Order: sequence, then structure tokens, then C-alpha cells
Amino acid sequence: MKSKFACGHVCMWASLYVGILAFLISGCFPTSTLTPFVSATPTATETPTPTMVWFPATETPTSAPTVIPSPTPELRPGVGTVLFSDNFELPTDWTLIETETGSISVANNEITAALSRDKGFIYSVREGALFTNFYAEITASPNLCSGLDEYGMLVRYQSPGNFYRYSLSCNGQVRLDRVVGGTASSPQPWMGTTSVPSAAPSSSRLGVWAVGKEMRFFVNDQHQFTITDTALPSGAMGVFVRSGGDSAVTVSFSDLVVYNIEQ
Repeated sequence: MKSKFACGHVCMWASLYVGILAFLISGCFPTSTLTPFVSATPTATETPTPTMVWFPATETPTSAPTVIPSPTPELRPGVGTVLFSDNFELPTDWTLIETETGSISVANNEITAALSRDKGFIYSVREGALFTNFYAEITASPNLCSGLDEYGMLVRYQSPGNFYRYSLSCNGQVRLDRVVGGTASSPQPWMGTTSVPSAAPSSSRLGVWAVGKEMRFFVNDQHQFTITDTALPSGAMGVFVRSGGDSAVTVSFSDLVVYNIEQ
């Protein structure tokens, strides 16, 4: 019994000594705090996606520069003798119209086109006279006219769907439309000019020199522009008026003369 007690006593002290020694040893080293590993969140490389353009931008039309024309008689070569003339004495020579919104009449050596409807278009063609190469002039006198109301000549008219339309506007511009197969285009869009009066009543002398595929256009002896086109090589002469706004338009035409081109 004595030896068992002594062993237990010794063992107890040995265990205590070991514990104290372990405690003292652990205090000699710094205590480390474990930091959990956090993986870095990958940064995605963004590939730019194209922006959808539902309404693509279009070029803004720029107005043509105002043309200050100069006398250029050489642009009408070969103009010879009078081939045809009309002083508007016979109403039966022209297409006459009488409707609720417009009329074309011949009187007092003039043909007068009048419109009372906005956005209307009315024209008349000289019957029985076709021309290929020529220089033609006619006097246009707007009486009621404003803004983009327009008036002028039909050249090389072949049918209601095939002709050239030489236009003057009531705010001082010129242009040329081509109607082929009933489809209109503008070989010469609106162009400002000092040759066209921008008020009514007024008067201007329109001229067209046409030889083959080339056509040159004049106002009061001043060259405005030249186009080259082979669609309509010949046809009749006519006049027209178009209302561009909501007011009445009245224009009279007189003294049509067509000259031969001597080549």
C-alpha cells in the first residue's frame, strides 16, 4: 500500500510538472492567428458589345451655294433662225383645264395657270409640235406666288409620265426634275440664284438649250446649270404651276419662241 501511494503521489507531481513546463514553453512563442485564405475574385475582361443603331444618321443635305451668274452667250452655240413661235392666240393649240381647284386658259396673248388648292399641280402642253435639238424661250409672269410655289417649262414632253420639268420657285431658286416612267428624280436640286425674282408680281425669261444629251438652262439670259441625260431625246413643250403651300398661285406665260440649232 505504501509503494502504491508513493507512486501515485510521485506521478501526480510529475504530471503537474509536465503541465507547468508545457505552459511555460508555450508562452515563449507568439500566438498566431489563422487568416482564412480568400481567393481573389477574378476581374472579367469586358468585351465591348456594339451599340445598336436603330436609326442610322444620314447626311444633312446642304443647300447649294447661291450662284451669281454672268452673261455667257457661248453656252448657247449654234442658235439660228426661228423654228417655231406661239403668241397664244389660239386656245385650241394647248391643253386647257377647268376644275374646282385649278384652271388653264388662253387669252390676251397669254396662257394662264391658276391653282386654288395647296399642294396642287397643273400643266398644259403645246399640241402638234415636237423638238429634238433646239433653243427655246418663254416669259413667265407670276401674279400670285410665294415661298416654294413653283412654275416653269416642261421640256421634251412625251407623255404624262415622261418629261423634264424646269422649275423656278417664288423665293428665288431653280431646279430640274426628270420624270421617266412616272418616277421623278432631280438631276439638279433646288439651287439659289440671283436671277429669279423672289416676289410677285414679276417677270422672267426662261431659256433651255438642248442638243443631244446635253441641256443648258437660263433665266434672263443668265446660265444657271447644265445637265447631261439621255432618257428623253425629244418631245413637246409645256408650262406648269405647282402650289407648295396653302395659298393660291397664278402664273401667266407668253411669247414662246423655239430656235433652230445650226450644227
